[in-house]
Amino acid sequence: MDTEVVDRLVAALGADRVQRGTDSDPRFHRDWTAAAPVVPLAVVLPRETREVSRALALCHAAGVPVVPQGGLTGLVGGAQPQADAVVINLSRMNAPPRVDAVARTVTAQAGVTLQALQEAADAAGLMFPVDFGARGSCQVGGAISTNAGGVQVMRFGMMRAQVLGLEAVLADGEVIDSMNALMKNNTGHDLKQLFIGTEGTLGIVTQAVLRLAERPAGRSVALARVPDVTAAYQVLRRLGRALPGLTAFEAMWPDYYAFATAALGEAPLPLDEGLTLLIELQGPDPQGDDERLTAELAELMGAGTVADATVAQSGVQAERFWALREANAELMRHFKRLSGYDVSIAAGATEAFVASCRAALAALSPPIRLLCFGHLGDGNLHLVVATDDAPGVDARQVKRCVHDAVGAFRGSISAEHGIGRDKRDDLGITRNAAEIALMRRLKAALDPSHILNPGKLLPA
Repeated sequence: MDTEVVDRLVAALGADRVQRGTDSDPRFHRDWTAAAPVVPLAVVLPRETREVSRALALCHAAGVPVVPQGGLTGLVGGAQPQADAVVINLSRMNAPPRVDAVARTVTAQAGVTLQALQEAADAAGLMFPVDFGARGSCQVGGAISTNAGGVQVMRFGMMRAQVLGLEAVLADGEVIDSMNALMKNNTGHDLKQLFIGTEGTLGIVTQAVLRLAERPAGRSVALARVPDVTAAYQVLRRLGRALPGLTAFEAMWPDYYAFATAALGEAPLPLDEGLTLLIELQGPDPQGDDERLTAELAELMGAGTVADATVAQSGVQAERFWALREANAELMRHFKRLSGYDVSIAAGATEAFVASCRAALAALSPPIRLLCFGHLGDGNLHLVVATDDAPGVDARQVKRCVHDAVGAFRGSISAEHGIGRDKRDDLGITRNAAEIALMRRLKAALDPSHILNPGKLLPA
């Protein structure tokens, strides 16, 4: 039967759209997680919605599972293939985005990369505000399906806030055209929400209409040193009131800042205790914004809230400041045994949460290293645990420590990366039984055969 399905896919879509199992490109056999590659039954590479629809209809009729894939930059196994499944990879659905500068919207297929979307907006004098490190590889469909966030969420919101309308294909191949381009459209159920953040378990997003924002004339970027999280939030409140263009408010704990400065070979602020903040302001008056940010930081230093600060004097220096915050990519080259966590914690509990994690990990094995950084402006922390010097500790023990602490502080085990396969069994830490039961009812209604991305998001 499996071979018959692949034959039908080839007959319906053509050999240039379907790669058979062992002949398929190895890059489709895994995502960015550390899981071993898996060869699927076939990889379908559609160029338009009707081909996605046809492929799903054939798989649905045969009861064959389907794994949707985008740019494969996910970190929770959400796009990891299965040996008994057909992969539908949307990377060829990448026609140039269509910008409507008057309406400040862009229409893009699911396979368009975030960087290509940003460049199309920029060419029209606008900007697409969702941004994160994988911009050159991640794709629109995947960003919608995981409700991606990034570094500007505190001002512009996550991917959900940018989606005006979308098109999705259901498990049986039916196409749902909800390509609304209106800012206000209060006409019943907001159907697009069924597909945003649900990781391809209810349908496959094939294109979308997204909001754009005015492109700022410039940006001001600064680093500031504060003694603790309490002081950091005092800075955030002060700057939030004084500087309307405040866009990013990032934090690096001392262990992470020390690693990042060593990796890049420069330390704009000297190594010290306390948090290093990265602050970005986007506004219409670059010189005036620099002056206002400098003046606010000077007053905060005079009050003793900020211990040290420096404002970037050029675009190049601003990029170097950001490179420190984004040096987490170097962690994988430096440490051999790493576990990464993406959590949300209420502002008032951040300091205690990090202390709790450190204590729990130290109880496992004192040589464990915990490096913390993240989007303090929206409560999203990234924790990286290195166990190179603790060979007796496995990833499951580390995960238990971190997730138990998240539950104790009533946080979220996934701030922006989704649940996928790797976090599904811990979903109950963040969502209650009634919520999970409702998720199952939605799944049963839209995908009664359970062929869409099986084994992902919902606990077994």
